[in-house]
Amino acid sequence: MSGEAGRAILIEGIEKAFGKTRILKGVCLNLREGEFLSLVGPSGCGKTTLLRIIAGLESADAGSVRIGGKDVTRLRAADRDIAMVFQNYALYPHLSVAQNLAVPLVMRRLSSLERVPLLRHLVPGHAQRRSAINAQVQQAAEMLRLGHLLHRRPAELSGGQRQRVALGRALVRQPSAFLMDEPLSNLDAELRAGTRREIVELHRRAGVTTIYVTHDQVEAMTMSDRVAVMMEGELLQLGTPREVYENPADLRVAGFLGSPRINTLPVCSAPDGIRLGALHLPLQAEVAPGAELTLGLRPEALHLAAEGLAVQIEHLEFLGAEVLLHARLAAPDARLTARLPIAVAAQLQRGDAVHLRADWSAALLFGADGARIASSASELCLNA
Repeated sequence: MSGEAGRAILIEGIEKAFGKTRILKGVCLNLREGEFLSLVGPSGCGKTTLLRIIAGLESADAGSVRIGGKDVTRLRAADRDIAMVFQNYALYPHLSVAQNLAVPLVMRRLSSLERVPLLRHLVPGHAQRRSAINAQVQQAAEMLRLGHLLHRRPAELSGGQRQRVALGRALVRQPSAFLMDEPLSNLDAELRAGTRREIVELHRRAGVTTIYVTHDQVEAMTMSDRVAVMMEGELLQLGTPREVYENPADLRVAGFLGSPRINTLPVCSAPDGIRLGALHLPLQAEVAPGAELTLGLRPEALHLAAEGLAVQIEHLEFLGAEVLLHARLAAPDARLTARLPIAVAAQLQRGDAVHLRADWSAALLFGADGARIASSASELCLNA
């Protein structure tokens, strides 16, 4: 199977329960070799448990894990040829940066006798093996801009520097896969942004298949080749960042991705299209008349206009080049958020009555079960 070639990862039907609580419900994933995939979802959705099962730190109740075409489901973590980066860095505080970076190589390549300072020189070939380890450590340090910090200990480093050391320690092993469990959660906003770029660049240069767990949608959307959205132990959608944002398959996916959140309005189907209260919307959907649906509109799909949805401004958030307009729709009673250019919204004030025109081609419809319903914008004009 081509999807199993090289260093690809294939996860099939993973089930996991703790007591009577099902944590994972038949999760399946297929990662291409060299792909960067983010597992994203709210806390408690099962993403870290899935990562730990892939790593061999937890056992699955059912299902299988294959890495590079090899079934590793029953292998212990040490035999899976993967490297894991944790949110707490897990560095040895008494070792220097260079020594921390060298730990996985020393454990793998040097015998127990070679690790004893007074005896290692008695082992044939030790000097050559140690020299090769030092060269790999230096190469990883230069790649992560840690060369000037090799003599320091973790307590002497910033949070971002400690995270880079943790990444470097994983990198020197040249594993088949990287597994990262919320590695940036302990950093402040500025450091997170910078370290995001460093991780992406590191992945591009190393080309190692990577699974990145996060609850931060910005990290998932900006770093990944593909995003896997998980909720309540299920994989709801897998696709590129653009696919899952523009074409969410489920109302929960649409609500989780996007800041500010997508606008949702209760609508119903009618013989002549979709109705929002007494308003006839220029949308068509293949559903039975009278079906209760949910309409989704991203904030960027709403624009100020002379005609459209009549709203009253409740709050304005100025974000430099943009303004978030929070307004109340009179009928039916609902709130809407629009993302507007500062030049358009500069004169607006709280309490103003305005009209919002929707880009109906970007509208999303969901059924009562939350599943996406195919829809299209008609040529009708909305005069409300």
